[in-house]
Amino acid sequence: MSDAATFLRRALLALCLVLPLFAAAKEAAPASDDPVLEARVMRVASELRCLVCQNQTIADSHADLAQDLRNQVRDMLRQGKSEAEILAYMTQRYGDFVLYRPPVKPTTTLLWFGPALLLIGGVIVLMLVLRRRSRLPDDRFEADVAEPPEEAPEAPAR
Repeated sequence: MSDAATFLRRALLALCLVLPLFAAAKEAAPASDDPVLEARVMRVASELRCLVCQNQTIADSHADLAQDLRNQVRDMLRQGKSEAEILAYMTQRYGDFVLYRPPVKPTTTLLWFGPALLLIGGVIVLMLVLRRRSRLPDDRFEADVAEPPEEAPEAPAR
């Protein structure tokens, strides 16, 4: 056996011995020993928007800020604060944007009704364009050009 083959065999053996050490995974440690508290934390966290991700709740997000906010919610619940008090505190600190379902009020009307207004406006514009096009004479449109049918490829000779 050559020296290169011996070296390759030893390197492969070492890799096979070391690789399981990297693959050993641990189960995530629970953030709290109290499952009732953890359920309340997740209920409140599902009502708060991640300020980094913006399309996830802090319960779903893995961002550092979301983890900090979950820890803050957990601490406030341990202090005896109610879920409503926590949501009020977060709203006071970060504004209505932190709420995953912000309240309907004058500052959030565009947020709530804007998509519906855009949809209605798009349908109205589409109807106007189609009505205008239907009134145009036929000579304003390009004629359809009939395409010749494609010929089938010839079979190879045998």
